[in-house]
Amino acid sequence: MQSQNPLIADFVKLANSAVGTFAGMTREARQSTRERLKEAMGGLDFVSREEFDAVKDMAAKAREENEKLSERLAALEAKLG
Repeated sequence: MQSQNPLIADFVKLANSAVGTFAGMTREARQSTRERLKEAMGGLDFVSREEFDAVKDMAAKAREENEKLSERLAALEAKLG
């Protein structure tokens, strides 16, 4: 049942507007905070997980190859010396 009192109707409209404005302010504040964090974190040189894993694999392969070459060099030095 709707009220015929214009004062109550105006109050309801005002309350609805205030809730909508508050929700908009909340969304805007959240978006602004996200943008500021992205800017702050963008200045730092972070790498993605995929890049980190790729470099980790490359380092492991280089270590293995280095060990093989060290063994080979030792064998050649043993033959010469």
